[in-house]
Amino acid sequence: MQISETLIAVAVAGTAAVFSPAWALDGKSAPSNQMSAVEAFRSGALALKQGEKAKALTSLQYAAENGHPLAQWKLGQMYAKGDGVPRDDLRAFEYYSRIASSHVDDRPDTSRARVVSSAFVAIGHYYLDGIPNSTIRRDPTRAWEMFHYAATYFADPDAQYDLARLYLEGVGAPKDARQAVRWLSLASQKGQYQAQALLGAMLFKGEHVRRQASRGLMWLTLARDSASGPGDKWITELYDSAFKQATDDERAVALLYLERWMKHRRD
Repeated sequence: MQISETLIAVAVAGTAAVFSPAWALDGKSAPSNQMSAVEAFRSGALALKQGEKAKALTSLQYAAENGHPLAQWKLGQMYAKGDGVPRDDLRAFEYYSRIASSHVDDRPDTSRARVVSSAFVAIGHYYLDGIPNSTIRRDPTRAWEMFHYAATYFADPDAQYDLARLYLEGVGAPKDARQAVRWLSLASQKGQYQAQALLGAMLFKGEHVRRQASRGLMWLTLARDSASGPGDKWITELYDSAFKQATDDERAVALLYLERWMKHRRD
């Protein structure tokens, strides 16, 4: 599967600005010219583990400038979260875009495929909202393109969940509940807990699908067990509501489904 030249241009749109390496910004020396990008990345990863974020930033920046995708991805994460550096969404977008444009045709079975697909997902999220005071404007259609590519070519479960949400809400694409359910099912089978929660609620209520209360409760249980962040309260609320409404028989069958799921995952 080949991605279009237009989509490649989309991935790097608005990133023409030149970003100075960390050592140029803080006046520190760059890593030795004899150090490879792989060595620099390993040095940066070790420094991060040891809590030496300034040193890590210098090494990761060096590796990223020399085309190391894991270093670019890690820097994208750091700037997106403000982890050890001032938060800078445009800089994060630029790092993700480098990965997307350089590795767009990487085989989906390579070791770095998850990093590449994650970069496409991150770019898609930036296009959903845009980046204030930058050339990256809100563009749901571009977001759909990023999620769709990662969901289809790389079979990325996070992208599949995001794509399903767009179809449910009619954002970036026409509303299509059937497509949404399809992508939620694929993501749920891979263990994407947000997709499990949404699919479970739809099955329990019979919303856009034939009602299957016990199977819905099974997915909601799995999602609840994986939910841990402050933004996951909605998942717990969906589970609690469904559990209270379920009959004893529905709960019992849901438990059987859950046991089969766990056995299948172990085998």
